[in-house]
Amino acid sequence: MPETMLKKISSAQLSCLQKFGKRIANMSMQMAVFDQTGNCIMHFPAGEDESPNELAEYLITANQNSSDNNNEITGKNSVFTVALKDQQDVVATLIVDASDIVITPDQGIIDFCQTNNVNLEDLTEVVNSSLRNSCYTEDILNDFIVEFDEAEKVSQQFEMIGSELARTYEELVLLYNMSTNMKVTQSNATYLQRACDQITQRVAVEGIAIYLEKKDSFGESLLLTAGSGLVSIEQEMADILLMHLTEELEDDRDALLDSNIDSPFKYSWPDAVKNIIAVPLMGNEKIFGFMVATNIMNKPDFDSNEVKLFSSVANQCAVFVDNGKLFSDIKELFIGSLKALTSSIDAKDQYTRGHSERVAFISRWIAERYSERYPLEEEYVHKVYLAGLLHDIGKIGIPETVLCKNGKLDENERKQIQSHPKIGATILSEIKQMSEVLQGALCHHERADGKGYPEGLVADEIPLIGKIISLADAFDAMTSRRIYRDAMDIDHAISQIEEGIETQFDEKTARVFLDSDIKKLWAIIQDGFIESWDYSNFTEYGALAVGALLR
Repeated sequence: MPETMLKKISSAQLSCLQKFGKRIANMSMQMAVFDQTGNCIMHFPAGEDESPNELAEYLITANQNSSDNNNEITGKNSVFTVALKDQQDVVATLIVDASDIVITPDQGIIDFCQTNNVNLEDLTEVVNSSLRNSCYTEDILNDFIVEFDEAEKVSQQFEMIGSELARTYEELVLLYNMSTNMKVTQSNATYLQRACDQITQRVAVEGIAIYLEKKDSFGESLLLTAGSGLVSIEQEMADILLMHLTEELEDDRDALLDSNIDSPFKYSWPDAVKNIIAVPLMGNEKIFGFMVATNIMNKPDFDSNEVKLFSSVANQCAVFVDNGKLFSDIKELFIGSLKALTSSIDAKDQYTRGHSERVAFISRWIAERYSERYPLEEEYVHKVYLAGLLHDIGKIGIPETVLCKNGKLDENERKQIQSHPKIGATILSEIKQMSEVLQGALCHHERADGKGYPEGLVADEIPLIGKIISLADAFDAMTSRRIYRDAMDIDHAISQIEEGIETQFDEKTARVFLDSDIKKLWAIIQDGFIESWDYSNFTEYGALAVGALLR
């Protein structure tokens, strides 16, 4: 059968034609089905010598009557034609020749004739003559037409169910992929971009974007956070769109849908917009952003299917953003607690106030410069920062009389001071995520020549994090005032580090530090750690660093 016919006639209708053709042939009638070019696509002969060509001449009559809306039956010389239609289009022509219709009497008829003294041949001829009557054949064909049309309706229903199941399955796969990638440690932009990419794989649009509210010193504003393609909604238009979306939601609609397909636009849009959909991102019954797409490309307009899909994805995005806010709050609370703890330790001695935060920042500086020369993951840099912040946490177990003693320490007091790395490591060991961080606290007084404490490790026995913290701690100590001496200037401190290479300090780590812009580092420290090229403030980086512990 030609492929074009297979596309127009459903499998249910083909099955219906097959069954009807066999039934007709069993009644000694001939049936043929022709396509619109006159080719025979089905033939059910009543006898061995019958050919569909005998019926082809009746196609002209069938085509003349095919303009009617219904499948009208036309009869001529016991030959009946029906134009089979799919809605308004003729897809095939059915022709039945009933001129030779014969019913062979069964045993019941034979017994009837014998009992009632009826001539069997005369009765058979009368019956067959009646069957050749057009009304009988038309009744058969009318019943078939009803069955044929019902088969199409059933086929369409199955197709609709199949399409809906396919859409639902794709939506579930999309939401599953998004949920499996929902990690609070990734940024809003990364996750929301994934959401945009997932949608555009299933819905062809000219552009899609996600806007989120962002608070700053000037108040709240909408920020373009993710998107792809050419979305025709500029930043200035975003506030207006949010206002229109809010109006639609207040009217109990799930989304904003607007187009000029069937009627003029409800709202005013840029000239490039032909149709538009927008759905909210909500948390605690408040809109904090929206997803918008413009100009669907594979059909005239957005419909309820897109509303359902976009709303589901937007809800998933809203959950992620909300979780991210909670995670950010927890990180800030945690880093705030750590800084409060280290500040309380530093505050025991007026000469070491701010020491832990400065060591944390200098350690981060060294680690970042190190990563520019040697392989070092960003997460490790974050952990180095935390290790610098917590390197002296063990001093919480050292009496203030020893920490703040104005004079030379005796042997017992020196041992107490030298125990603080182990005390710190013991405290941090209770937090499993701190396994690498505690190495910095434990080893920050080890020396390359093995004369350090608490373990007397030599060279590469000292972990990199310990080497970095040791250098940062020494630099801050040298450039800070102590009870027993004034602060060194930077040049003096640099010369001291040069002299200490391969004895106190690891050579590779020290060279990385000495080759960096130390004067710039010093200016940043004096300016309160404000890094205009990186994070807006020191606290913000601390919260980011905490996130590295949870990856």
